[in-house]
Amino acid sequence: MAVASPPVTGDLPLVSRLLTRWPQIAERMLAAGLGATPPASELPAGHFTAEVLPTIYACGRAVLQAIGEQREFTRAEVAGFVVPVAERHAEDRFPLALLIEAIHGSAQSVLAEAATQAKPDEKDELVVVGSRLLDLLMHINIVVVETYTEVEQSIYNAEREARRELCTALLRGLPADELAARADTPLTDRYTVLAIHLRPDEQPHTVADLVARRRIRILHRTLDALSNGTALVTFDGASGIALLPNHSESAKADVARHRGLATELAEQLGTPVYLAECRGVPRADLPGAAEEAAEVATLARLLNRPTGRYQLDDLLLEYQLTRPGPARDRLAQRIAPLLRNPHLLEALEAHLEYGSDRKAAAACLHVHPNTFSYRLRRIAELTGIDPAEPTNSRMLAAALTIHRLYPAVDRL
Repeated sequence: MAVASPPVTGDLPLVSRLLTRWPQIAERMLAAGLGATPPASELPAGHFTAEVLPTIYACGRAVLQAIGEQREFTRAEVAGFVVPVAERHAEDRFPLALLIEAIHGSAQSVLAEAATQAKPDEKDELVVVGSRLLDLLMHINIVVVETYTEVEQSIYNAEREARRELCTALLRGLPADELAARADTPLTDRYTVLAIHLRPDEQPHTVADLVARRRIRILHRTLDALSNGTALVTFDGASGIALLPNHSESAKADVARHRGLATELAEQLGTPVYLAECRGVPRADLPGAAEEAAEVATLARLLNRPTGRYQLDDLLLEYQLTRPGPARDRLAQRIAPLLRNPHLLEALEAHLEYGSDRKAAAACLHVHPNTFSYRLRRIAELTGIDPAEPTNSRMLAAALTIHRLYPAVDRL
């Protein structure tokens, strides 16, 4: 039961000042709460900004307005703000105890701000604000605990796991009718196969799993919105395959929606995203199409292509160059003498990127053009192949592509 706060009549200038400063206060709340709580404090900058900060801002503003109107801010109103955020944290398996600790840290920062802003004659109003903050804290704690419990007991995770198993079965060419019934997902004759690869980034061990789960959640949510909840996905936070049912009546619309998907995901995930797509794949051909798509996505990522959606036709030459065989190995051997000289490999890469513009290539490497020219001569001496010759340049480019995808330390 909430403790009754002392009655206050008339305007509440302290509340008005807090409302005016609320955007800055909300940012400090996030920093004092989740931003200061391990392992959240070790997450990439901005990890919570897109999802949590807007909720802190909107909920806090609504609470202050309710105080100014001298009315109760109900638990139902609190739930409207808090439940979506709590659900996402619960699905990410963010520890409940840490979340409660972060919530209290945020509340303490608001109370400290109110105390700093209060004038000597505003003691009664400060008590009202503190009392209402305690009421809010109680409501938030209850809503968060209830939400965590509901998520843990929800069948949603079981359904998603069933759909993941269905996707795995289809990708392996295994019988899938029984799994489809269990996942409550009808099978279709054709699918768009989408390989998803993210550029690897180093994360502290304490937050790597949390980042991966958040990325899994965002990917599932985005693909569900794209496919009206029919996407089948296997994704571990770094790479995976999605199967999107094809329906002839929506084929053109599907292509248009998929066009900006890589950019959308990159913005949400905060890392470059490489998608490789095979459209209209018959169910029996899914295993081979998925393998091809995964290789194309891997090629795009290892070749440092920009975020985007790729098809085999976009990387035909690179794909063929990297097929296993004696020619691939012989090509890779051509640049083996350079592997002990990283500065020569960098010079070769710059030369292949800028061609005859040696000044631009030298500037890219932050060296004098004469130094760059010397490095090209050393490449010719060590490999027996002059990169200035167009034919030789293409051969070295092919060898470098193979080295990027299949670095062989035993050649050193």
